[in-house]
Amino acid sequence: MRLKLVPSETSWDFFGRAKWTLGLSVLLIFVGFASFLIQGLNYGIDFRGGTTIRTESAQPVDVAAYRDALAALELGDISITEVFDPTFEDDQNVAMIRIEAQEGDESVTAATVRSIQDAMATVDPDMTFPSVESVGPKVSGELVRTAAIAVVLAIAAVLVYIWLRFEWQFAVGAVAALVHDVILTLGVFSELQIKFDLAIIAALLTIVGYSLNDTVVVFDRVRENLRKYKQKDLKDVLNLSINETLSRTFMTSVTTLLALFSLFVLGGDVIRGFVFAMIWGVIVGTYSSIFVASAILLFLGVKRDWSKPDPGSVGNQFGNIDA
Repeated sequence: MRLKLVPSETSWDFFGRAKWTLGLSVLLIFVGFASFLIQGLNYGIDFRGGTTIRTESAQPVDVAAYRDALAALELGDISITEVFDPTFEDDQNVAMIRIEAQEGDESVTAATVRSIQDAMATVDPDMTFPSVESVGPKVSGELVRTAAIAVVLAIAAVLVYIWLRFEWQFAVGAVAALVHDVILTLGVFSELQIKFDLAIIAALLTIVGYSLNDTVVVFDRVRENLRKYKQKDLKDVLNLSINETLSRTFMTSVTTLLALFSLFVLGGDVIRGFVFAMIWGVIVGTYSSIFVASAILLFLGVKRDWSKPDPGSVGNQFGNIDA
């Protein structure tokens, strides 16, 4: 018995209210961009600067106990993660405590570090602190620029890839959908003031890949149907193509979201921001591949005398393989 989220054959008109869907996207982009300019992002330690303290204990790492011991110090953003390494001994339990730089300081002061060590001693008096490292605002600024460059280069690479694989109209539609997804993700993080760190940059790049995959699946079917229905109106071809791939799109999105929701609930605070970004990205990525990328392709149009020959007209077994 097969699970079906959508009927096998659908004939929904995805462009009947194209003005409304594109208008909604433009409105959300405007709100997200305005929030980014007015409020900015709630940068984490990676981008704001701070201090990382490495702890080592014979007792198992208890993140909740560590956090409770440090809560009274009121140090702001604190990240605690357990470090796993196959070379560690059985009684070697290592954790990384990351504290944001305090107001007016480039890093956590020596006095604050001592107070942190004293607080951790209440959890385990024999705990040692092998290293204390600080990240100043200069390094954090470089991380911000590098992260922005990584996202821009990823989108530029997508533009070139789609342009070579399809045509420039497809490339513009795909990149517009990716920019749409990235801006909305940044907007929701700015609006809700969720902590923004390097893990979220990784999520943004993953969202770019996920959304691109979904868009390419639709565009591949559009290209096939453009060859097959040469006289059919472009709007009808796009509607047909989206309907034909709708079941695959929904199954992929729903199964991905099931795993992400499980991680969001059970994964703990360390990865919750990353998982939230992924959940939001899957939702807006699925939306944009249908209502943004395809709508822009409809607006720009595409030539009907396709540059590649029809597979049926090529007289060898490799005729249906793209170069």
